[in-house]
Amino acid sequence: MSSSGNGLETFNLGDFKLESGEILTGALLAYKTYGDPQNAAIINPTWYTGSVHDCAKNFSSSNVSLNPSQYFIVVPALFGNGESTSPSNRPDLGENFPTVTFADNVHAQYRLLTEKLGVKHAKAVVGWSMGAAQSYQWAVQYPDFMDCIAPICGSAKTAIHNNVFLEGVKSALIAARGGTSLGIGKGQQYPSSSPWTTEQRVVGLKALGRVYAGWGFSQPWYRHNHYTHFGARDAEDFIVKFWETWALTNDPEDALVMLRTWQLGDISALPQFGGDLKKALGSIKAKAVLAPCKTDLYFPPEDSEVEVDNMPKGRATLSVIPSIWGHWAGGPGDSKEDWAFLDEQMGRLLSEV
Repeated sequence: MSSSGNGLETFNLGDFKLESGEILTGALLAYKTYGDPQNAAIINPTWYTGSVHDCAKNFSSSNVSLNPSQYFIVVPALFGNGESTSPSNRPDLGENFPTVTFADNVHAQYRLLTEKLGVKHAKAVVGWSMGAAQSYQWAVQYPDFMDCIAPICGSAKTAIHNNVFLEGVKSALIAARGGTSLGIGKGQQYPSSSPWTTEQRVVGLKALGRVYAGWGFSQPWYRHNHYTHFGARDAEDFIVKFWETWALTNDPEDALVMLRTWQLGDISALPQFGGDLKKALGSIKAKAVLAPCKTDLYFPPEDSEVEVDNMPKGRATLSVIPSIWGHWAGGPGDSKEDWAFLDEQMGRLLSEV
Protein backbone atom coordinates (compact mmCIF):
# COMPACT_ATOMS: atom_id res chain seq x y z
CA MET A 1 0.00 0.00 0.00
CA SER A 2 1.27 3.45 -0.89
CA SER A 3 0.11 7.00 -1.43
CA SER A 4 -0.04 8.45 -4.92
CA GLY A 5 0.60 12.00 -6.00
CA ASN A 6 -3.09 12.82 -6.30
CA GLY A 7 -3.83 12.04 -2.67
CA LEU A 8 -5.05 8.51 -3.34
CA GLU A 9 -3.92 5.30 -1.69
CA THR A 10 -3.10 2.14 -3.61
CA PHE A 11 -3.60 -1.41 -2.44
CA ASN A 12 -1.21 -3.98 -3.91
CA LEU A 13 -3.19 -7.02 -5.08
CA GLY A 14 -0.12 -8.78 -6.44
CA ASP A 15 -0.66 -11.03 -9.43
CA PHE A 16 -4.43 -10.88 -9.52
CA LYS A 17 -6.33 -13.75 -11.13
CA LEU A 18 -9.28 -12.62 -13.23
CA GLU A 19 -12.54 -14.38 -14.07
CA SER A 20 -11.17 -15.15 -17.51
CA GLY A 21 -8.28 -17.08 -15.99
CA GLU A 22 -5.82 -14.39 -17.08
CA ILE A 23 -3.46 -12.83 -14.55
CA LEU A 24 -3.30 -9.07 -14.08
CA THR A 25 0.29 -8.87 -12.92
CA GLY A 26 1.23 -6.39 -10.22
CA ALA A 27 -2.37 -5.19 -9.90
CA LEU A 28 -2.97 -2.02 -7.90
CA LEU A 29 -6.35 -0.83 -6.66
CA ALA A 30 -6.53 2.94 -6.13
CA TYR A 31 -8.89 4.25 -3.48
CA LYS A 32 -9.55 6.97 -0.93
CA THR A 33 -11.44 6.93 2.34
CA TYR A 34 -13.50 9.69 3.91
CA GLY A 35 -14.63 9.87 7.52
CA ASP A 36 -13.92 7.92 10.69
CA PRO A 37 -13.16 4.20 10.18
CA GLN A 38 -15.02 3.52 13.43
CA ASN A 39 -18.27 4.49 11.73
CA ALA A 40 -20.38 2.20 9.55
CA ALA A 41 -18.87 1.79 6.08
CA ILE A 42 -20.38 2.85 2.77
CA ILE A 43 -18.73 1.67 -0.45
CA ASN A 44 -19.07 4.11 -3.36
CA PRO A 45 -17.33 2.76 -6.50
CA THR A 46 -16.40 4.96 -9.47
CA TRP A 47 -18.25 5.17 -12.79
CA TYR A 48 -17.21 5.17 -16.47
CA THR A 49 -14.15 7.44 -16.81
CA GLY A 50 -14.92 8.83 -13.35
CA SER A 51 -12.16 9.45 -10.83
CA VAL A 52 -12.23 8.92 -7.09
CA HIS A 53 -12.38 12.69 -6.61
CA ASP A 54 -15.33 12.91 -9.03
CA CYS A 55 -17.29 10.60 -6.73
CA ALA A 56 -16.34 12.61 -3.68
CA LYS A 57 -17.97 15.76 -5.08
CA ASN A 58 -21.29 14.44 -3.78
CA PHE A 59 -20.09 13.95 -0.20
CA SER A 60 -21.28 16.55 2.27
CA SER A 61 -21.85 16.92 5.97
CA SER A 62 -25.30 18.27 5.08
CA ASN A 63 -26.28 14.99 3.39
CA VAL A 64 -28.29 12.31 5.13
CA SER A 65 -26.66 9.61 3.02
CA LEU A 66 -23.11 10.21 1.77
CA ASN A 67 -22.07 12.10 4.87
CA PRO A 68 -18.42 11.63 5.91
CA SER A 69 -19.18 12.91 9.41
CA GLN A 70 -21.55 9.99 9.95
CA TYR A 71 -20.12 7.22 7.77
CA PHE A 72 -16.78 5.77 6.73
CA ILE A 73 -16.95 6.15 2.94
CA VAL A 74 -14.64 4.06 0.79
CA VAL A 75 -14.24 5.00 -2.88
CA PRO A 76 -12.43 2.32 -4.94
CA ALA A 77 -11.46 3.07 -8.53
CA LEU A 78 -12.36 0.83 -11.45
CA PHE A 79 -9.57 -0.99 -13.23
CA GLY A 80 -8.96 1.03 -16.38
CA ASN A 81 -9.93 4.43 -14.96
CA GLY A 82 -6.31 5.62 -14.97
CA GLU A 83 -5.98 5.46 -11.17
CA SER A 84 -6.19 1.72 -10.53
CA THR A 85 -4.13 -0.48 -12.87
CA SER A 86 -4.92 0.66 -16.42
CA PRO A 87 -3.38 0.68 -19.90
CA SER A 88 -2.29 4.29 -19.33
CA ASN A 89 -0.20 3.44 -16.27
CA ARG A 90 0.91 0.01 -17.44
CA PRO A 91 2.56 0.51 -20.85
CA ASP A 92 3.89 -3.03 -20.63
CA LEU A 93 0.29 -4.23 -21.06
CA GLY A 94 -1.11 -1.42 -23.20
CA GLU A 95 -3.49 -2.77 -25.84
CA ASN A 96 -3.02 -6.31 -24.50
CA PHE A 97 -4.69 -5.37 -21.23
CA PRO A 98 -6.73 -8.38 -20.09
CA THR A 99 -10.53 -8.45 -19.94
CA VAL A 100 -11.73 -7.22 -16.55
CA THR A 101 -15.31 -7.77 -15.36
CA PHE A 102 -17.40 -6.21 -12.62
CA ALA A 103 -16.88 -9.43 -10.66
CA ASP A 104 -13.12 -8.89 -10.89
CA ASN A 105 -13.44 -5.30 -9.68
CA VAL A 106 -15.66 -6.30 -6.76
CA HIS A 107 -13.34 -9.15 -5.80
CA ALA A 108 -10.47 -6.64 -5.63
CA GLN A 109 -12.60 -4.23 -3.60
CA TYR A 110 -13.56 -6.99 -1.17
CA ARG A 111 -9.90 -7.73 -0.60
CA LEU A 112 -9.21 -4.03 0.00
CA LEU A 113 -12.02 -3.74 2.54
CA THR A 114 -11.22 -6.92 4.45
CA GLU A 115 -7.43 -7.23 4.16
CA LYS A 116 -6.31 -3.61 4.31
CA LEU A 117 -9.10 -1.55 5.86
CA GLY A 118 -10.34 -4.17 8.31
CA VAL A 119 -13.96 -3.72 7.29
CA LYS A 120 -15.87 -6.97 7.76
CA HIS A 121 -19.34 -5.58 7.08
CA ALA A 122 -20.67 -2.50 5.28
CA LYS A 123 -23.79 -0.48 5.80
CA ALA A 124 -24.30 0.04 2.06
CA VAL A 125 -22.92 -0.05 -1.44
CA VAL A 126 -24.00 3.02 -3.40
CA GLY A 127 -23.15 3.81 -7.00
CA TRP A 128 -24.12 5.64 -10.18
CA SER A 129 -23.99 4.11 -13.67
CA MET A 130 -21.08 1.64 -13.68
CA GLY A 131 -21.00 2.21 -9.92
CA ALA A 132 -24.62 0.99 -9.80
CA ALA A 133 -23.60 -2.18 -11.64
CA GLN A 134 -20.95 -2.75 -8.99
CA SER A 135 -23.53 -2.37 -6.22
CA TYR A 136 -25.60 -5.17 -7.80
CA GLN A 137 -22.42 -7.23 -8.19
CA TRP A 138 -21.58 -6.79 -4.52
CA ALA A 139 -25.10 -7.92 -3.57
CA VAL A 140 -24.77 -11.28 -5.35
CA GLN A 141 -21.04 -11.90 -4.99
CA TYR A 142 -20.85 -11.16 -1.25
CA PRO A 143 -24.55 -11.24 -0.26
CA ASP A 144 -24.00 -10.99 3.50
CA PHE A 145 -21.40 -8.24 3.41
CA MET A 146 -23.73 -5.23 3.24
CA ASP A 147 -27.11 -4.26 4.70
CA CYS A 148 -28.36 -2.44 1.63
CA ILE A 149 -27.57 -1.26 -1.88
CA ALA A 150 -28.57 1.87 -3.79
CA PRO A 151 -27.95 1.47 -7.54
CA ILE A 152 -28.53 4.82 -9.24
CA CYS A 153 -29.16 4.94 -13.00
CA GLY A 154 -27.69 1.50 -13.61
CA SER A 155 -28.56 -2.14 -14.12
CA ALA A 156 -27.84 -5.67 -12.94
CA LYS A 157 -27.20 -6.76 -16.52
CA THR A 158 -26.20 -4.50 -19.39
CA ALA A 159 -29.20 -4.35 -21.71
CA ILE A 160 -29.05 -5.18 -25.41
CA HIS A 161 -29.88 -1.58 -26.35
CA ASN A 162 -27.21 -0.31 -23.97
CA ASN A 163 -24.64 -2.57 -25.60
CA VAL A 164 -25.64 -1.36 -29.05
CA PHE A 165 -25.10 2.22 -27.89
CA LEU A 166 -21.68 1.29 -26.51
CA GLU A 167 -20.70 -0.34 -29.80
CA GLY A 168 -21.26 3.06 -31.43
CA VAL A 169 -19.05 4.75 -28.85
CA LYS A 170 -16.32 2.13 -29.28
CA SER A 171 -16.41 2.17 -33.07
CA ALA A 172 -16.25 5.97 -33.24
CA LEU A 173 -13.13 5.95 -31.06
CA ILE A 174 -11.20 3.17 -32.78
CA ALA A 175 -12.09 4.34 -36.30
CA ALA A 176 -9.52 7.11 -35.89
CA ARG A 177 -6.86 4.41 -35.85
CA GLY A 178 -8.46 2.25 -38.53
CA GLY A 179 -9.69 -0.13 -35.86
CA THR A 180 -12.51 -2.66 -36.12
CA SER A 181 -14.80 -3.84 -33.34
CA LEU A 182 -14.69 -7.58 -32.74
CA GLY A 183 -18.22 -7.43 -31.40
CA ILE A 184 -20.07 -6.70 -28.18
CA GLY A 185 -17.79 -7.39 -25.22
CA LYS A 186 -15.05 -8.71 -27.50
CA GLY A 187 -12.73 -5.75 -27.81
CA GLN A 188 -11.20 -4.43 -31.03
CA GLN A 189 -8.34 -4.92 -33.46
CA TYR A 190 -6.12 -2.45 -35.31
CA PRO A 191 -4.47 -2.69 -38.75
CA SER A 192 -1.01 -2.31 -37.21
CA SER A 193 0.69 -2.55 -33.84
CA SER A 194 1.86 1.06 -33.99
CA PRO A 195 0.72 3.00 -30.91
CA TRP A 196 -1.85 5.76 -30.99
CA THR A 197 -0.49 8.95 -32.55
CA THR A 198 -1.42 12.30 -31.03
CA GLU A 199 -3.69 13.05 -33.99
CA GLN A 200 -5.45 9.69 -33.72
CA ARG A 201 -6.05 10.19 -30.01
CA VAL A 202 -7.54 13.65 -30.52
CA VAL A 203 -9.73 12.64 -33.47
CA GLY A 204 -10.89 9.42 -31.81
CA LEU A 205 -11.65 10.89 -28.41
CA LYS A 206 -13.52 13.84 -29.91
CA ALA A 207 -15.61 11.35 -31.91
CA LEU A 208 -16.30 9.40 -28.71
CA GLY A 209 -17.48 12.62 -27.05
CA ARG A 210 -19.78 13.52 -29.94
CA VAL A 211 -21.44 10.10 -29.93
CA TYR A 212 -21.89 10.28 -26.17
CA ALA A 213 -23.42 13.76 -26.40
CA GLY A 214 -26.72 12.37 -27.65
CA TRP A 215 -27.05 9.92 -24.77
CA GLY A 216 -26.00 11.49 -21.49
CA PHE A 217 -28.89 13.96 -21.38
CA SER A 218 -32.49 13.55 -22.53
CA GLN A 219 -34.38 14.98 -25.48
CA PRO A 220 -36.42 17.39 -23.30
CA TRP A 221 -33.21 18.51 -21.59
CA TYR A 222 -31.88 19.66 -24.95
CA ARG A 223 -35.28 20.95 -26.04
CA HIS A 224 -35.28 23.31 -23.03
CA ASN A 225 -31.73 24.48 -23.83
CA HIS A 226 -30.40 23.27 -20.50
CA TYR A 227 -26.87 23.22 -21.90
CA THR A 228 -26.81 26.90 -20.86
CA HIS A 229 -26.43 25.51 -17.32
CA PHE A 230 -22.85 24.72 -18.35
CA GLY A 231 -22.26 28.11 -19.95
CA ALA A 232 -22.80 26.93 -23.53
CA ARG A 233 -24.53 29.27 -25.97
CA ASP A 234 -25.94 26.51 -28.19
CA ALA A 235 -25.78 22.73 -28.76
CA GLU A 236 -22.61 22.86 -30.86
CA ASP A 237 -20.85 24.98 -28.26
CA PHE A 238 -21.94 22.44 -25.63
CA ILE A 239 -20.61 19.50 -27.62
CA VAL A 240 -17.23 21.20 -28.02
CA LYS A 241 -16.83 22.68 -24.54
CA PHE A 242 -18.42 19.91 -22.50
CA TRP A 243 -18.34 16.59 -24.36
CA GLU A 244 -15.18 16.92 -26.41
CA THR A 245 -13.36 18.47 -23.47
CA TRP A 246 -14.42 15.58 -21.22
CA ALA A 247 -13.46 12.99 -23.82
CA LEU A 248 -10.00 14.46 -24.33
CA THR A 249 -9.17 14.02 -20.65
CA ASN A 250 -9.18 10.24 -21.16
CA ASP A 251 -6.72 7.72 -22.52
CA PRO A 252 -8.30 5.81 -25.44
CA GLU A 253 -7.23 2.37 -24.24
CA ASP A 254 -8.43 3.15 -20.69
CA ALA A 255 -11.81 4.11 -22.12
CA LEU A 256 -11.95 0.86 -24.07
CA VAL A 257 -11.06 -1.32 -21.08
CA MET A 258 -13.87 0.21 -19.01
CA LEU A 259 -16.29 0.05 -21.93
CA ARG A 260 -15.66 -3.68 -22.27
CA THR A 261 -16.24 -4.15 -18.53
CA TRP A 262 -19.54 -2.31 -18.94
CA GLN A 263 -20.60 -4.40 -21.94
CA LEU A 264 -19.94 -7.62 -20.04
CA GLY A 265 -21.96 -6.51 -17.02
CA ASP A 266 -24.18 -9.39 -15.88
CA ILE A 267 -24.63 -10.51 -12.28
CA SER A 268 -25.96 -13.87 -13.50
CA ALA A 269 -22.59 -14.66 -15.12
CA LEU A 270 -21.37 -15.96 -11.75
CA PRO A 271 -21.13 -19.78 -11.87
CA GLN A 272 -23.84 -20.38 -9.26
CA PHE A 273 -26.47 -18.66 -11.43
CA GLY A 274 -25.64 -20.18 -14.81
CA GLY A 275 -26.82 -17.10 -16.71
CA ASP A 276 -30.23 -17.04 -14.99
CA LEU A 277 -30.81 -13.36 -14.18
CA LYS A 278 -34.02 -14.04 -12.24
CA LYS A 279 -32.16 -16.50 -10.04
CA ALA A 280 -29.37 -13.99 -9.46
CA LEU A 281 -31.77 -11.19 -8.55
CA GLY A 282 -33.71 -13.56 -6.33
CA SER A 283 -30.57 -14.32 -4.33
CA ILE A 284 -30.09 -10.73 -3.16
CA LYS A 285 -30.35 -10.43 0.61
CA ALA A 286 -29.65 -6.71 0.99
CA LYS A 287 -32.46 -4.21 1.08
CA ALA A 288 -32.38 -1.99 -1.97
CA VAL A 289 -33.62 1.23 -3.44
CA LEU A 290 -33.35 1.32 -7.22
CA ALA A 291 -33.21 4.87 -8.54
CA PRO A 292 -33.43 5.16 -12.33
CA CYS A 293 -34.23 8.47 -14.00
CA LYS A 294 -37.51 8.60 -15.92
CA THR A 295 -35.70 10.08 -18.97
CA ASP A 296 -32.49 8.01 -18.90
CA LEU A 297 -31.91 6.85 -22.48
CA TYR A 298 -29.97 3.70 -21.66
CA PHE A 299 -31.03 2.74 -18.14
CA PRO A 300 -34.82 3.24 -18.44
CA PRO A 301 -37.12 2.73 -15.41
CA GLU A 302 -38.79 -0.22 -17.17
CA ASP A 303 -35.60 -2.26 -16.74
CA SER A 304 -35.45 -1.40 -13.05
CA GLU A 305 -39.09 -2.44 -12.64
CA VAL A 306 -38.17 -5.90 -13.92
CA GLU A 307 -35.28 -6.08 -11.46
CA VAL A 308 -37.49 -5.12 -8.51
CA ASP A 309 -40.10 -7.70 -9.55
CA ASN A 310 -37.48 -10.45 -9.53
CA MET A 311 -35.88 -9.54 -6.21
CA PRO A 312 -37.32 -11.11 -3.02
CA LYS A 313 -40.71 -9.62 -2.17
CA GLY A 314 -40.46 -6.49 -0.06
CA ARG A 315 -36.69 -6.34 -0.42
CA ALA A 316 -36.47 -3.61 -3.06
CA THR A 317 -38.12 -0.25 -3.69
CA LEU A 318 -38.28 1.61 -7.00
CA SER A 319 -37.72 5.36 -6.66
CA VAL A 320 -37.76 6.95 -10.11
CA ILE A 321 -35.98 10.31 -10.32
CA PRO A 322 -38.61 12.72 -11.75
CA SER A 323 -36.18 14.62 -13.94
CA ILE A 324 -35.44 15.60 -17.54
CA TRP A 325 -31.70 15.42 -16.86
CA GLY A 326 -31.56 11.89 -18.25
CA HIS A 327 -28.64 9.72 -17.16
CA TRP A 328 -26.94 12.76 -15.67
CA ALA A 329 -29.66 13.09 -13.03
CA GLY A 330 -27.80 10.62 -10.85
CA GLY A 331 -24.33 11.83 -11.69
CA PRO A 332 -21.78 14.34 -10.43
CA GLY A 333 -24.27 16.55 -8.63
CA ASP A 334 -24.87 19.10 -11.42
CA SER A 335 -28.63 18.88 -10.92
CA LYS A 336 -29.00 19.92 -7.29
CA GLU A 337 -32.73 19.13 -7.20
CA ASP A 338 -32.14 15.58 -8.41
CA TRP A 339 -29.35 15.01 -5.93
CA ALA A 340 -31.60 16.23 -3.09
CA PHE A 341 -34.19 13.65 -4.19
CA LEU A 342 -31.57 10.89 -4.23
CA ASP A 343 -30.15 11.90 -0.88
CA GLU A 344 -33.61 11.64 0.66
CA GLN A 345 -34.23 8.19 -0.86
CA MET A 346 -30.84 6.83 0.22
CA GLY A 347 -31.17 8.39 3.68
CA ARG A 348 -34.50 6.63 4.16
CA LEU A 349 -32.96 3.33 3.12
CA LEU A 350 -30.01 3.74 5.49
CA SER A 351 -32.33 4.57 8.39
CA GLU A 352 -34.33 1.39 7.75
CA VAL A 353 -31.31 -0.89 8.13
